[in-house]
Amino acid sequence: MSELTQAHLKVLRLLQDNPDLTQRELAQRLGMSVGGLNYCLKALMEKGLVKMHNFQSSKKSQKA
Repeated sequence: MSELTQAHLKVLRLLQDNPDLTQRELAQRLGMSVGGLNYCLKALMEKGLVKMHNFQSSKKSQKA
């Protein structure tokens, strides 16, 4: 990928305004599949435009 597409720009704009959205939430707001979003995010990460963090905030993943 040498150029940013419209999809990449939409992802960047949405992330700029909502940096704490999950991938699933981003995909829903953009009207794309999670797989399609993943493809865009991977390309943006390779260009150094996006950094992702793994968060475990789900109650299912927390042990009492």
